[in-house]
Amino acid sequence: QVQLVESGGGLVQPGGSLRLSCVASGSIRNSNVMGWYRQAPGKQRELVATITSGGTTTYGDSVKDRFTISRDNANNTVYLQMNSLKPEDTAVYYCYWRGTVGVSVFWSDWGQGTRVTVSS
Repeated sequence: QVQLVESGGGLVQPGGSLRLSCVASGSIRNSNVMGWYRQAPGKQRELVATITSGGTTTYGDSVKDRFTISRDNANNTVYLQMNSLKPEDTAVYYCYWRGTVGVSVFWSDWGQGTRVTVSS
């Protein structure tokens, strides 16, 4: 129903920055919530940040004051600006989408993930 294409991951040194992007496409009627989760090896998937269509944001405790989420509603795109990256930010980052598709069917979906590695 919804395709999510992520980009922007890679290798960065501690203290560096990266910007992730995710574009949603498909039979989208409303994109209510877009955001990012991450999963490190051996750990559960955890919240990074989400943003509603009205601009309300939620952040995981470990990324507050370092990461900033934003979105372009017209283009169904969500961004994650990651600053002051730490080795513990190393993970696969998954784009998340929740909204309505088609004739107002509630739907949620995940991207394939983009890997972020923070290492010197």
